[in-house]
Amino acid sequence: MITGIYTDYLARIGVTDPGSPSVEGLFALTRAHLERIPFENTEIQLGRPPGIDPELSVRRIGAGRGGYCFHLNGAFAALLEQLGYDVTRHVGGMAADPESTEVSGDHLALTVRIDGEAYFVDVGLGDGPPEPLPLREGRYERGFRYGLRPLEGADGAGAGWTFLNEDSPFPAMNFRSAPATMADFADEHLRLSTSEDSPFLQSFFMLRRNAGVMNRLHGKILLTLDPAGGRDKRELAGPEELFEAMSTVFGRELDDLTAADRAALWARIERAHEAWLVSQQE
Repeated sequence: MITGIYTDYLARIGVTDPGSPSVEGLFALTRAHLERIPFENTEIQLGRPPGIDPELSVRRIGAGRGGYCFHLNGAFAALLEQLGYDVTRHVGGMAADPESTEVSGDHLALTVRIDGEAYFVDVGLGDGPPEPLPLREGRYERGFRYGLRPLEGADGAGAGWTFLNEDSPFPAMNFRSAPATMADFADEHLRLSTSEDSPFLQSFFMLRRNAGVMNRLHGKILLTLDPAGGRDKRELAGPEELFEAMSTVFGRELDDLTAADRAALWARIERAHEAWLVSQQE
């Protein structure tokens, strides 16, 4: 029986009875998480990055927060294990070049084995697939277009997998087949959450799937994408619109943000936006 912090997690994603481990249950849990929990870096932008201990991440999600891959996939793996699923964590890495074979370590990937088949499961990409994909080579239409192919090692042996996302700014994510632990991500989390060259410090962003569309907030720019190619783009006019979007579009609770936090976050967003405008004129 699930109790305590995992009950709060399930309530946040709207699942009252997760049932016994099953393919259908895994798909339902994945969809529920992606529809309700945002990929976001609010606390990193405010200079108080949360740790990646899975229990802490579970508590934060239950309290209305989101996070990035180490938080989201870390918490989801812990939830699935509590429910009896066979979960494996993997060291992964995002790639701007779909032909890259590098595994940089900046992503935590998950696979789940059930009924004799392995599935690629990822709630920590922001714009990843809305449900698990069979861990075998192929192309998959899940509204948007995805793919999986083997990642070969230097000796020709299978080293892992490449996940392809044709509609993403980062079209590839490579991950090793070998199991990993959360300790394997500690150094990269420190870099991503505190280094001035980290994209998580340079820009504020949120992503969430909602009713079949993809919502992206990058600084002031709110973008809604649908699988048919539709794009709705608008610039948020002020902090009121920002926090309204954070709450209603992305489902993030705002009770942890003081008036000073909100002012500081908006000021960072404005500075980044002005710097971007200058760069466009150069």
